[in-house]
Amino acid sequence: MTGKQTILGRTLQLARANINALIDQAEDPQKMLDQLIRDYSNNIREAEQAVATTIGNLRLMEQDYREDVSTAEEWGGKALAASRKADELRAGGDATQADHFDQLARVALDRQLRHEGEAKAAQPMITSQTEVVDKLKTNLSAMKVKLQDLNAKRDSLVARARTADAQNQMLDAVKSMDVMDPTSELGRFEDKIRREEARALGKSELAASSLDAQFESLDEMAEKTEIESRLAALKNGGGTVSSITSGKAA
Repeated sequence: MTGKQTILGRTLQLARANINALIDQAEDPQKMLDQLIRDYSNNIREAEQAVATTIGNLRLMEQDYREDVSTAEEWGGKALAASRKADELRAGGDATQADHFDQLARVALDRQLRHEGEAKAAQPMITSQTEVVDKLKTNLSAMKVKLQDLNAKRDSLVARARTADAQNQMLDAVKSMDVMDPTSELGRFEDKIRREEARALGKSELAASSLDAQFESLDEMAEKTEIESRLAALKNGGGTVSSITSGKAA
């Protein structure tokens, strides 16, 4: 794993951490989602820079590889030309010049081997980096797809969050009404009215019974007066006086 791939991994971890923190602390769904989209977009831009750098390094390696291959071929061609020239000179009897060109051929072959070695050493690195770049591109594409999904779902999630909040407020209000039920207050008020009505009825009955007692007392007083009157008549020698006979005499 390269340093750039590690950077992308840290970027993704940071993005997930930011998302989790935003969700846990969310109060306003719309603000939370807008901030989430901004942060995720910034993370994607950072990931794009990391991927671009990794791709740039890979392209430099590929360019160096092609140059090593091409240079190796050039030195191979020079070695062949020097070797042929040496053979011609040796065939013409010029051994000194022939040895000189053979030495040039050896130098060219050494350069060829050096560049071939560098190209050969670069091949596995290029293969590995190519795989890394492919993975980074795939991950980056996945991040962009998720961002598109987030943008597409934003309005729906905001609406759902607001609906849920409204439902919770309504349920809280209903719960408060259950705790402070106004009908129970009406019931107690009705009981109070019934007690007042009963007391008024009691007072009415009491007043009626008192009036009857007064009339009964009046009758008793009249009867006593009649008795005293008859007793006085007896004492005066008038005999027994009857209200019936006295009425007839009259």
